Amino acid sequence: MSADAIGRILLLGGGNMGGAMLRGWAAAGLSVDPVHVVDPHSGPALADLVEAGSIRHSTIVPEGLFDIVVVAVKPQMVSEALPPLRPVLHEGTIVVSVAAGTTIATLEALLGPHPTIRAMPNTPALIGRGITGCFANAAVDASGRAKADALLSASGAVVWVESEGDIDAVTAVSGSGPAYVFHLAEALAAAGETLGLAPELAMTLARHTVAGAGELMIRSEAAPDQLRRNVTSPNGTTQAALDILMAKDGLSPLMARAVTAARDRARDLSKG
Repeated sequence: MSADAIGRILLLGGGNMGGAMLRGWAAAGLSVDPVHVVDPHSGPALADLVEAGSIRHSTIVPEGLFDIVVVAVKPQMVSEALPPLRPVLHEGTIVVSVAAGTTIATLEALLGPHPTIRAMPNTPALIGRGITGCFANAAVDASGRAKADALLSASGAVVWVESEGDIDAVTAVSGSGPAYVFHLAEALAAAGETLGLAPELAMTLARHTVAGAGELMIRSEAAPDQLRRNVTSPNGTTQAALDILMAKDGLSPLMARAVTAARDRARDLSKG
C-alpha cells in the first residue's frame, strides 16, 4: 500500500517507540512526506532527522486534518496530550495507540468515537525486526486494518487479537520481551566472567550468541524445542546446563512469574 493510499499521518511522540516506527516506515520504502511528528523533545531515534530537517516536526499539533493518528506518548502523558488532537480528526480518522495500558475506552473518552486500534510493538521495530500485537474496535473496517497493517508491518510482523484484554498479555510477552533478552545476554556474559573470561570477550560472546540464536529461530522452519534438541548431545555440555535451566525451579517457572508480573502491571495501568 502506498503512502498516498494511507493518507496524512500524525505521529504524536518521537521517543524510542515513535522513532523506531518512523524509521521502520522509511526503511520499508514508505514515504515520510505525509508524516508530521509532534513532540517537544524527540528522542535519539529521531534527533538527527529533526536536526537535518528531513521530517515534518513541531512541538504543537499543526492545523489541517489527518487520516491516521499514531499515539506514541508515555501512558502518563495521554490525558494531557490527546485532547489537543480533536481539531485535526475527521469522522474516519483512524487512531492507532501504542501507549501501554491505555484502553480503547480511554482513547474514545479523550478523542471521541473513531476507528481505534490498540497496538503493542516492541523496540526491535527500529531495525525492522519488531512484532506488533493489535486489537481493533468495531468501527475499524477492512480498509482500516489494511492501512494499519501497512504501517505496522513496515517495522516487523503484525498479529491481531480478538480480545482487548489479550493486549496486556502481548505487552508482557513481546512488548517487554526485548528487555528480558537483553538481561539474558547480561547474565550470560556475567557467567562467562565468573569462569575467567575477560569482560569484553564474555559480552561479545553473549551478544552474538543471543542475536544469532534469535535469527536462526526466525529463519528456520523448526520449532524452538527442536532447535534446542538439535544442539543438545546426550550427556554433553549443553545437556548439563539444560538440566539446571529446565529443572522444576529453573527458567520456565521464573519466566512465568516475570511475564505474569508484567501482565498484571499492564492491567493496573489500564485501570488508571
